[in-house]
Amino acid sequence: MAEIQQTSVTVLGLGAMGKALASAFLKTGRPTTVWNRTPGKDADLVAAGAVGIAAVDEAVRAGEVIVVVLLDHASVHSALDPVAEQLSGKQVINLTSTAPEEARELARWAERHGIDYLDGGIMAVPPMIGQPGASILYSGSRKVFDDNRELLESAAAADYFGDDAGLASTWDFALLSNMYAMFAGFLHGAALVRSTGASASAFAERATAWVTAMAQLMPEYGRIIDSGDYTTEVQHLAFHKAALDAIVRASRDAGVALDVVGPIKNLIDRQVADGHGALAFERTFEELR
Repeated sequence: MAEIQQTSVTVLGLGAMGKALASAFLKTGRPTTVWNRTPGKDADLVAAGAVGIAAVDEAVRAGEVIVVVLLDHASVHSALDPVAEQLSGKQVINLTSTAPEEARELARWAERHGIDYLDGGIMAVPPMIGQPGASILYSGSRKVFDDNRELLESAAAADYFGDDAGLASTWDFALLSNMYAMFAGFLHGAALVRSTGASASAFAERATAWVTAMAQLMPEYGRIIDSGDYTTEVQHLAFHKAALDAIVRASRDAGVALDVVGPIKNLIDRQVADGHGALAFERTFEELR
């Protein structure tokens, strides 16, 4: 265990998330090197004990474990391709937001260059790092995950999904899709009540309680979807079509755009038109596939 604690780590990328992760790693007492393409972002970390290095090749040589937190898939290649030789034999943990196929491509690239690769999806905003509630999902090399479990858990709860490098980002993006749809629904609702003069804050108070209550239905939705049985006696798709039709009329009357509720209405309309009106709302899962 002492040997794992002494393993040196290099963080590539000092945006808000990269800084938060580097700070969490420093608190474990392990040697931490930081690099950013644009200089001047490492002052606080250096003051806390990190070593700031301006050249990416030198930064990579300084760490046994390389944690990558950059903007996107292209920026990962832009930073790592020129130092692939120096990375050979090292462990790379990529926490950049990359699509599943991009993560798999990076894993293949890493294998060709003798790099042990682990991909991750961060389920947290920067202030949550190192705090209860933060979670990071991982897939790819089990050895990298096991060797660095203590390091990873200094930043957030760590969950491993399998050796397919694309699994973590699939779960990450699925959960983010849920989040974005929820917040988009909140914004639509806030716009609707604002048309009456009510504040978004007042709406948020009621919306929080309502969404929290409705979220308790998700396990049952999951059970129904897995069973493939969408028969129902109540609130079938035809019922929901009438509700969405009314919401659309109300939104138009209030001058609220239909970008959020319009696609949901289209999904329901299509199913009803295809003869599925007597089935449960959960049948929409099949339409999305």
